[in-house]
Amino acid sequence: MRMAAQISRIGLAMVVAGATAAGTGCGGPSAGGGKSLSDGQDPGTIAADPVARTQLREQAIVILLEETTSSRPDCRAMSLEALNRTPGRLKTVLPKALADPNLGVRAVAATAVGRSRLTEQIDNVQPLLVDPSPMVRISALYAMRRCDESFDPTPMSIYLTDNNPRVRAQAAFLIGDLGDPSALGMLTEAARDSMPRASAGEVRLAQLQIAEARVKLGDNTAVDEIRAALYPSRPEDLEATALAAQIIGEVNDKGAIDQLVFLTARIDETKRPMPAEVRLAAAGSLAKLGLPRGSFIASEHVKDTNPAIRAQAAYVFGETGQAANLTPLSQMLEDPDEQVRLSAAYAIVKITDRLSVGPGPAAKGT
Repeated sequence: MRMAAQISRIGLAMVVAGATAAGTGCGGPSAGGGKSLSDGQDPGTIAADPVARTQLREQAIVILLEETTSSRPDCRAMSLEALNRTPGRLKTVLPKALADPNLGVRAVAATAVGRSRLTEQIDNVQPLLVDPSPMVRISALYAMRRCDESFDPTPMSIYLTDNNPRVRAQAAFLIGDLGDPSALGMLTEAARDSMPRASAGEVRLAQLQIAEARVKLGDNTAVDEIRAALYPSRPEDLEATALAAQIIGEVNDKGAIDQLVFLTARIDETKRPMPAEVRLAAAGSLAKLGLPRGSFIASEHVKDTNPAIRAQAAYVFGETGQAANLTPLSQMLEDPDEQVRLSAAYAIVKITDRLSVGPGPAAKGT
């Protein structure tokens, strides 16, 4: 079964960069080097000690910064997306990232400029408006609009009719993020427009991204389309199920909580639980919806043989926002796979930010 790495919007970054779910670990030492902060400590020490938490956060940020120069494009893209939580550090690596030879990295870098509204990077983004890749051009348009309210983002709409489902999904996702309800009509038409050269699975994933954008812009009728994907009838439907489970958390659909809980506990006709990707996606969204009890699901997979699953487990730890999860995450910083280390570092920054400001959205730091 092929399943995209749906690890928050880091997952989107990997899809744009052309990475697969399994990835390939470099097998070298952790970018952080040395021992984990949890080595030789009582498991509760990091959670209880503000100084230890600060040190761990800095270690995680160092890993994210170092991975912006990784030989793996997917890791470079992931690190940029994670650094959105620390705009002060992000802006130091953006000029090089915006000129990266990999189109996925350029696209994620431009999106990061827009998401953090780093207006000082506009001169570096403008050349990407004529980039050979439509994915990069879409991200550049998004960045220009986010950094300059007078900039006209209308050209983004042409990509909603692109025959490439990934291009269409990228355009829909970023249009939804811009928050302009006037785009609803275009999104609805894009959902109906056929993509004759794409596979049924690719079309389904694109339609889910379009539905997510519609919900973000106020069309609650699209919620039912997302919920429907939570009930796979065939193995090939599971990738869409994992994405739908993730989207439920992104759009704050609390009405689907029972369905997500069911996914984490569902047993198929062979007495097996749902695939790890699906259960972890559901656990991550439940945490976003205020039910952070899915740490046990993440704990089941911290030693999975598939690095993408370990990375997704780290992401779920981060979504729970629980200080106790800093200990396993600090150990995951020593994982032999870059993707896992990046996801653990991102989760650590997320948890420590949350702990520093209390419940609710964390203020972005440096």
